[in-house]
Amino acid sequence: MQPKIIVLDDDPTGSQTVHSCLLLLQWDIDTLRLGLRDQFPIFFILTNTRALSPTQATAVTREVCRHLRTAIEAEKILDFLVVSRSDSTLRGHYPIETDVIAEELGPFDAHFLVPAFFEGGRTTRDSVHYLRVNGVDTPVHETEFARDSVFGYHHSFLPDYVAEKTWGRIPSSQVTRLLLSDIRRGSQEQLSSLRENQCVVVDAMIQSDLDHFALDIKDGVAKGKRFLFRSAASLLTSLANLGPQPIPAASMASYVSTKQPGVVVIGSHVQKTTEQLQQLLLLPGVVPVEVNVHELRTGKSEARQQLLNSTMTKLKHIHHIGKTPVIFTSRQELTFEDMQTRLRFGETVSTLLMDIIRQLPPEIGFLISKGGITSNDTLSTGLTLRFARLLGQVIPGVSMVKVPDDHSLFPGLPVVLFPGNVGDAHALSTVYQRLAQGMPHH
Repeated sequence: MQPKIIVLDDDPTGSQTVHSCLLLLQWDIDTLRLGLRDQFPIFFILTNTRALSPTQATAVTREVCRHLRTAIEAEKILDFLVVSRSDSTLRGHYPIETDVIAEELGPFDAHFLVPAFFEGGRTTRDSVHYLRVNGVDTPVHETEFARDSVFGYHHSFLPDYVAEKTWGRIPSSQVTRLLLSDIRRGSQEQLSSLRENQCVVVDAMIQSDLDHFALDIKDGVAKGKRFLFRSAASLLTSLANLGPQPIPAASMASYVSTKQPGVVVIGSHVQKTTEQLQQLLLLPGVVPVEVNVHELRTGKSEARQQLLNSTMTKLKHIHHIGKTPVIFTSRQELTFEDMQTRLRFGETVSTLLMDIIRQLPPEIGFLISKGGITSNDTLSTGLTLRFARLLGQVIPGVSMVKVPDDHSLFPGLPVVLFPGNVGDAHALSTVYQRLAQGMPHH
């Protein structure tokens, strides 16, 4: 019996290695029951907690778990695995989210940290987490991600990372380490001895490592063990075991129903996104629309309305002449006196982008959303979806979903969820070209 895999995703890009399943954007009990009943073994609840403060993240996770418990009882689900899916570069609310899940849905015998994400060049060996930078495996604490102003950290050796993030509540010496040799030899014996939400860090260099691990995990669940995971996306591929997606990546244009140009919206401002944007703007048929977010710092509603109006005028003109508008926020990262102010300004910018999305011409062919938080807001706020069906990936690590056919504004619209830090410099151009294949000027 395949256990139901329930994923609480802290931004909407964690479904980037699977396909066909449901992404839930709301977590009322009826919507959760839809996910539990769905024919596919895995579903995602998009909590977007990475964009929230620790207090808000705690409250959202608790609410989701309480509703889940009710829904699981109502659907009489016996075996399930809970995955707190987060960033493969270790940025997110750990241990807050796993602590709350354990309180509400536990007790668990163990919680596993499995941050490997092969599509993005993230691997773990000897309990050290690496990120491939220009062809070199670099310990993550030496990368820009470790200096994140909200989720920074000092250790790539995962037991030390756990000790740092739990403020010493889980000392490094008390973290169980599953090394490559354990995983490849079979870890059933080690798994059977885990008790009392033991923290375990897991090595993985290639997908087959996680395939082995997932089989051992399911064997443990069948024998009555209860497990919780904090992982990146690659573990989900192995747990769900779905096989290849229905329509291959290169043919995803077949989901574009109108022959009209699409729209690209870019909220992420990491360096990689900026490089990808520069490459995209070199292509024929795309026109840049820069949104100068400095104008929002005043907090004045007239300034905001003016910015929205001028952006929409440009956008509609570009679409009218048969080209694809590329909307992006001004690239220089602004500095703020503290984290709260930064998060609040991020919300202000996102709200503006969502107002733009709601006013898009209804006949657009596709929508590409770049940035994790931007993508989440696009689905939940911009398009006000209760759920969406995942079609698969357009390129490795970049998902496409379909808006339900009964949507009031954009029925059946294909939407690409493109994380900020995935792909090479040409990745955004490749995705655009794959979807724009059917357009007249191509």
